[in-house]
Amino acid sequence: MRYVARSGLSNKVSAALARKQARADAKSKAGTLNVNAEWKQARKTKPVRETLLVLKRMMGSFERCMYCHHSHATDIDHFWPKAPYPGHMFEWPNFLLCCTECGRYKGDLFPLENGLPSLVDPTLEDPWLHLDFIPETGNLTARFDPARNAFSRKGEATVSVLRLGEREALAREYVRSFSRLKRIVADFLEAPDSDANQLVQDLRQHDDHGLLGWCFGDRGERVPPFADLKAQRLDAWERCLAEDRNGWYA
Repeated sequence: MRYVARSGLSNKVSAALARKQARADAKSKAGTLNVNAEWKQARKTKPVRETLLVLKRMMGSFERCMYCHHSHATDIDHFWPKAPYPGHMFEWPNFLLCCTECGRYKGDLFPLENGLPSLVDPTLEDPWLHLDFIPETGNLTARFDPARNAFSRKGEATVSVLRLGEREALAREYVRSFSRLKRIVADFLEAPDSDANQLVQDLRQHDDHGLLGWCFGDRGERVPPFADLKAQRLDAWERCLAEDRNGWYA
């Protein structure tokens, strides 16, 4: 999982979504709104199809799910689920690109704390502020904050709802992706004249599961060969940190 910068929509599509939301709100107020039927009909329209294309472009050529960042994503997920929260049904900030498996697990599950979502929205925040990666198993867990002496509540809710610590196929692919990133850094360190800019390009190209934010964070920097990169090639380490601060895929 990684942060995903949200693109803008055209004025025409934004206006069309606003009209659809206004109609849904009016039906909801009148007690005549059938959420599933309303969405099924809208899903066939050009403005909603165009929003799906924008979401896919946001995820690059592989069009991966914004939640697990593994499976090919095929449809729109409502971050605030549309059935219990129809007032968000056609709001662009509420649209995420989702795979079938994550969509099935999430469904209408949407824990709140003080009225705010307990799930990580990868288009609003860096997931690695709330999640941790276990290199040995490939599982994602909630991040522990020593200052609070507690696990991130958002991390716990996200891992629980999406079952990020239970999906064996997902964990295997995370391990493979992490191994590729380690190999790139190790090969870089073996070549004294290696170029830091090329390292950044290679890492970005092979980060299939959005792990670079973890690798160059306070967890990953302790793990070889990322710790070795920091110790032996501070110039390259700082170049990668600059990329991390700007967002590897921004």
